Amino acid sequence: MNDDPRTEEQAEEPVPRSRLFSFPGGFLELQATGSEDDNHCGFYLEIHGHIALDGHDDQGAEMRYKPTALGYLRTDVSGIGQQWDESEIRSLAKRYGYDFADMVIYDPNSDRPPLARLKAQATRLDAEAVFVPSLKHFDDGEPPGSLVQKLDVVTVHPEQTYARRAMPLLQDLPPVKADGA
Repeated sequence: MNDDPRTEEQAEEPVPRSRLFSFPGGFLELQATGSEDDNHCGFYLEIHGHIALDGHDDQGAEMRYKPTALGYLRTDVSGIGQQWDESEIRSLAKRYGYDFADMVIYDPNSDRPPLARLKAQATRLDAEAVFVPSLKHFDDGEPPGSLVQKLDVVTVHPEQTYARRAMPLLQDLPPVKADGA
């Protein structure tokens, strides 16, 4: 005798299942259908353990936040070493614990200002840092003050960080001279 109250057609359809997980700042609901076992949800997340609210106790872990980072380089400075520079940027961002989101590449043959796309992407992605191969990728060999006010700037060679909170304001424009001076 069949104890399943569903009709034969309904029994062949996948049964939807959901699990709720809490993490600092919210909840995550995973929904699955099909014949997967309870440990397979059809996609994977980087979760350092998890706390299930549906009765599955997975021994006290948490979902960790990873800050977002961008890469920036100039094609005229990197030259034929551009792929190497991109690789070095990604590697250092990963080592520092960032979620690397995008590589912004500036080509001086374009008519746009050098940092326009970088600043737009940083705002759009809510980035916290930008990684560059070296200070040579910025005009005058130093990070622009307007960039350092919004993002940490990390150079690969030499490995150095220009932190938002520790960096004094740098001027993007040369000082104005008084008349007759």
